Amino acid sequence: MRTFLERLYTGSGVLAGIFLILIAALSLTQISGRLLGFDAYSFDDFAGFCMAASSFLGLAHTYRRNEQIRVTILVDRLGGGKRRVLEALCLAASIFLIGFFAWYAADMVITSYQINDVSQGLVAVPLWVPQSGMALGLAIMTLALLDDLVIVLRRGTPSYLVAEQEKKIAMSEIS
Repeated sequence: MRTFLERLYTGSGVLAGIFLILIAALSLTQISGRLLGFDAYSFDDFAGFCMAASSFLGLAHTYRRNEQIRVTILVDRLGGGKRRVLEALCLAASIFLIGFFAWYAADMVITSYQINDVSQGLVAVPLWVPQSGMALGLAIMTLALLDDLVIVLRRGTPSYLVAEQEKKIAMSEIS
């Protein structure tokens, strides 16, 4: 199961990177088109869809590697059991909030599909397609948070702290 989850988080991050590359390619094509005299219609719409997908699909990957901003002013002042309890409470609250967001994002995708909602640009894109990246990214993020909550409840070290420790070791080896 651990291997599957790690591959899921990494795969989500890879997809986020692919969407970033697509943004660059679309932007470059649009700029080149202007210089060469042809219009690249709706490319900015597609770049926006790619940006949303990249942002949400990258959530779990960056979270697991401790690359997101975390406010730890209170958690860092605690140790032992008190810290573990606060970590668990923070993870549970995050699961609730991100899970709530994921649920409604998935509902939006289903609704868009059912009513055949399309984008307003020159190219009518079924909106459930770009919305799916957001819903999937949020679902994977919820799973990553749940994964860490289980680890904390089993008295293990959550992924973001493991990543933080690995960075400190790497920095000390460089010095």
